[in-house]
Amino acid sequence: MSTHAPTRFDPTRVPHLLGTFAPVTEEVDVAELRVIGALPASLDGMYVRNGPNPRFTPIGSYLYPLDGDGMLHAVRVSDGRAQYHNRFVRTPALVAEEKAGRALWGGLESLILPSADEVGPELADDFKDLPDINVVRHAGRLLALAESACPYRFDADLATLGREDFGGGLTAGITAHPKIDPVTGEMVVFCYALEPPYLTWSVIGPDGVVTRGPTPVDGVDEPVMIHDMALTARYLVLVVAPAFIDLEAAMSGGSFLAWRPELGTRVALVPRDGGAPVWCTDDAFWMWHSVNAYDDGPEPSAPVVLDYVEWNRLTVGPAPEGAGPATARLVRARIDPSAGHMTRTVLDDARVEFPRIDDRRIGRRHRRAALATGTGRADLLAGEYDAIRWVDVETGAGQVWEAGDLSVGEPVFAPEPGPDASSEDHGFWMTFATDRTDGASWFLVFPAADPASGPLARVSLPVRVPLGLHAAWLPTEEP
Repeated sequence: MSTHAPTRFDPTRVPHLLGTFAPVTEEVDVAELRVIGALPASLDGMYVRNGPNPRFTPIGSYLYPLDGDGMLHAVRVSDGRAQYHNRFVRTPALVAEEKAGRALWGGLESLILPSADEVGPELADDFKDLPDINVVRHAGRLLALAESACPYRFDADLATLGREDFGGGLTAGITAHPKIDPVTGEMVVFCYALEPPYLTWSVIGPDGVVTRGPTPVDGVDEPVMIHDMALTARYLVLVVAPAFIDLEAAMSGGSFLAWRPELGTRVALVPRDGGAPVWCTDDAFWMWHSVNAYDDGPEPSAPVVLDYVEWNRLTVGPAPEGAGPATARLVRARIDPSAGHMTRTVLDDARVEFPRIDDRRIGRRHRRAALATGTGRADLLAGEYDAIRWVDVETGAGQVWEAGDLSVGEPVFAPEPGPDASSEDHGFWMTFATDRTDGASWFLVFPAADPASGPLARVSLPVRVPLGLHAAWLPTEEP
């Protein structure tokens, strides 16, 4: 038996199910792609991107970017040539829907859950797994990541291997944005929950074994949504905005997220050695994604620097009553762990999202950040961008490549092997892009030393790739 079901839901009127966001259902393999320009001969690996892609027409509700089945899109690059394939992340729920030939679960805002008669007792009256947000490779595992739930493992051909709970060590799941320490090889994660403990963190060693099981973060006493995190050599950095999960409201047809800005936003520095967290509070803001964080000095009292994209309010679900336009900018927070105090400085006031750095700099001082941005067009939807911006966070200097009719995705850095491999300028930036005029999709590769000069290579993709979320460059030789 279904639970709450809204009386009206018309998926043909949901903007994030249309145009450049519209889902695709065909799974495709193409061995030779057309390349305009030249792919760097040094690139050898696979670019993989995940994103919400409903297999069947949604029922009840659809809330971008949290709803939708995961679909993996991959471009393999080697010897200057490229091939493409895509696959759904086949969770048990998706397999049940494919057997039925229609959607059986409603979106997060509708709470429509199928009965045992429809899907069997193991899946009945439970939420659908949604590993549709991110991808990561750690300790030989390829993972499609969900929002604070167990990820799903997949193989090099994108075939789904099953739910991953790390040998039973993390059965409640992990964040969609784990951070891999490039020095220690550890993957540090968090998970928020509907019941106590509401927020925990854990560590997975470089061999894939859980070395720290779920550890409560003291100071969180009700369910709260946290999308991303940051990591330094000493701390896990958690930005706890006043976005509270309200299941009671959702059950009665309201929003499952309540924005309470009067409580402010809190930031926790959680010592990686297991010490008590340091909390500081400031005016309310929302953070979808961090850029990076690092300890600004070797001494234990050294400040923590956190770069992130700051939104003036929560941007998922209905806008709070009386709220003005949602705005985003690149901000640096400087956090004093001794005083429990932070100051915030705007690094760049352009509207940006999907920030990335050279992942080899995670937890250490970085210089350059790449972000999706806009040129000011009024016809772009929330989550749609038509330019890429590169910002030198030390000098504030910025470069922009305007994409014209293309809507671009998250830019990802691929280091170039060689004697200068440690340089943030020695490599390439890459992303998917889709033409708003004809639906054609492209894989773009930019030179890191001069990205604003435009793509070195434009690879024509055989199908439209819906605008989605997060990606990774996976070299054939795993570091």
